[in-house]
Amino acid sequence: MFSSHSRRVLVTEFSAVEVSSSSSVVDVPVRARCTFRSSSVGSGHGPCIQRAAKELDTCLSYSPFSSSSPSADERWRSQGSRGSHLEALDMGMFGTAAEGERMVPGLEVGAGSWLEHHSEETSSSRGTSGGVPVFVMLPLDSVKMSNVVNRKRAMNASLLALKSAGVEGIMMDVWWGIVEKDGPMKYNWSAYLELITMARKHGLKVQCVMSFHQCGGNVGDTCTIPLPPWVVEEIKSNNDLVYTDKNGNRNFEYLSLGCDSLPVLKGRTQVQVYSDFMRSFRETFKDLLGNTVIEIQVGMGPAGELRYPGYPEQNGRWRFPGIGEFQCYDKYMIASLKSAAEAIGMPAWGHAGPNDAGDYNRWPEEVAFFSRDGGWKSAYGEFFLDWYSKMLINHGEKILSAAAGIFRGTGAVLSGKVAGIHWHYGTRSHAAELTAGYYNTRYRDGYAPIARMFGRHGVTLNFTCIEMKDEEQPPQASCSPESLLKQVTVASRTAGVRLAGENALPRFDQTAYNQVVKKSRLQFNLPVDSHEEQEPMCAFTYLRMSESLFQAENWRLFVPFVRHMQEGRTFQTWEQGHQDSESHVHATRPMVQEAVLMYH
Repeated sequence: MFSSHSRRVLVTEFSAVEVSSSSSVVDVPVRARCTFRSSSVGSGHGPCIQRAAKELDTCLSYSPFSSSSPSADERWRSQGSRGSHLEALDMGMFGTAAEGERMVPGLEVGAGSWLEHHSEETSSSRGTSGGVPVFVMLPLDSVKMSNVVNRKRAMNASLLALKSAGVEGIMMDVWWGIVEKDGPMKYNWSAYLELITMARKHGLKVQCVMSFHQCGGNVGDTCTIPLPPWVVEEIKSNNDLVYTDKNGNRNFEYLSLGCDSLPVLKGRTQVQVYSDFMRSFRETFKDLLGNTVIEIQVGMGPAGELRYPGYPEQNGRWRFPGIGEFQCYDKYMIASLKSAAEAIGMPAWGHAGPNDAGDYNRWPEEVAFFSRDGGWKSAYGEFFLDWYSKMLINHGEKILSAAAGIFRGTGAVLSGKVAGIHWHYGTRSHAAELTAGYYNTRYRDGYAPIARMFGRHGVTLNFTCIEMKDEEQPPQASCSPESLLKQVTVASRTAGVRLAGENALPRFDQTAYNQVVKKSRLQFNLPVDSHEEQEPMCAFTYLRMSESLFQAENWRLFVPFVRHMQEGRTFQTWEQGHQDSESHVHATRPMVQEAVLMYH
């Protein structure tokens, strides 16, 4: 989905050292000279077009990466299996090639005489040297179950305070369980219309999340907003409509993707139900789309993220840093698994998931399937993980394809969220990512196919855990949020997808703000990176507006953080930033004091 300002930039001249299709390894540098031409790109479109109008002279080297590569394995081994920060990893290792493909970082070889890239100007685009607009998430219960705005007067004061701090806009969950609670296709948008109108009055942009999941049961969930009652009734009569683990535990956060194409919801499929919901939203807010409502984030799983509920916190079932469990035991998922196994002539593989994958709170080395040379590397393991991850990507494909058609031409940008599952990232199997549906291991890039799927529909990839530093994590859990962000950044750039960010946990301290400012530039000393040529994040959404945010000391740190991000003053000292913002903080104090009333 492209905004009204989108256009295509064509690479019409391309020459490179020819790579034989029969070659299995490219062992010499590949030098490519790309000349960008366009006859009708218009004028005044900023650095994005300036980059496309000049010649790029790039020397790209390819490093093969496979499970049999001793150098890759040795590099990982030298980092240690626990507590490694992985800063020295060659990012080329994150690229993998299907059989017969040649991988060159950042370019597709053999794509024909020209390559086509989509370049999109949005209301939050600031160019390569510009700032990153900051949005702030509203409280989860900003709209009550009774479909009225919660604490209107204090909400109004809070929005005014955010605007005075330089915040670009707000993000709000638009809960399926509230809007369509009265029955199928009986939509009530009144409270959201009032809230968005309030934001518009203060000059704030709005990111609206199509929240097709239940609120309650995840990190930070402070209230309970179930799925629509008529959907809950369907689930009660057929428990296989929701994700299920190997012990038969049902997860009621989100409908199982196993029934995506089945008319199990009063004659409609879940994709049709989500599409009808989004279509009604478009018609109701058509005059606000593209000017006030500038982004639609499409929920595709629990917590709105494209993933399985592999690590549910509800009832204490999972605790950090457990590996989680596969969620493929409802009858629809098992039927799909059976069909996939029979298709390759291995029917015995289609009865269930791995029987040696442990439980939610185990560690990889304690479990046969996820251990150093465990079942995840076997032919069966590769078959199962490929099926499990492709089911998730196909689910995202169906929903984003529908959303792209619905919101095309409205001026609103589409986005989707990918979870930052950083624990056990330093191990070979990446167990926690696997149970969540991301087939990412030491030898396989699981984020590239997700990014390519987002790219097919012009969808921004929103990624969490931007505020986290490796050194802050428990070393025994082999966490590396920073290396994970690097990998997702490379996948997004290769796919031509814009990257936006969020903090995973509420943070109000200077250390977290420093980390967000630093990582928002997406500079990782990669061979193809430079401050001039690569855009920073297209937006950052801060989690979340709360009483703590408006406390005097927290607010004093938040205001200069927003200004640093907005103005691109990444390298300015924080001391100078505080001096510049002190008068601004003082001026907002009365509004902040009134906003605190919202929480009492």
